[in-house]
Amino acid sequence: MIVAFYEGNARDDRGRLLDEILQLDDDRLEYIHDFIQWLFPLPERSGANASAPRLDDAAIAAFRARPELRAALRRSLDRMLAFYGFEWSHGAIVKSSSYEERCTNWLRAENHNHLRLTRILHSLYLLGEAHAAQAFFDALAAVYEEERRSNRNRISERTFDFWTRAGGR
Repeated sequence: MIVAFYEGNARDDRGRLLDEILQLDDDRLEYIHDFIQWLFPLPERSGANASAPRLDDAAIAAFRARPELRAALRRSLDRMLAFYGFEWSHGAIVKSSSYEERCTNWLRAENHNHLRLTRILHSLYLLGEAHAAQAFFDALAAVYEEERRSNRNRISERTFDFWTRAGGR
């Protein structure tokens, strides 16, 4: 099911195509909680969306073998990077010009987006985008270090540990 969704041949459990989800504005992405499991699937069942597909060995193998599926996955990542205030620059993920505005949605203690970020990192790693997972982890790690040095503590040590493990470390 997830392969067909990423091929553009299937809709999610709400009837949306991948491209329709990627075109949602930032406000919708913040307040809708049932899309992230489709953009970044995992083997485990989601507590927030039990009807979302789960990764199995066949789906993982398909993503790893098919560059077009990974390219579509990267489009999903690019959309979420913009949502969080990041962008690609010379093979690395860095803060974008919209970072200060965008980080207000997620850079808060105990924010639900911290779970989304964990999901994104782990899904990228599983689906053959280890470089992208590492680049995103590195950007998040830099933010975590800034937070730690400033004593703001908007990202908990526990959250950072989840991010570290999610990236396949």
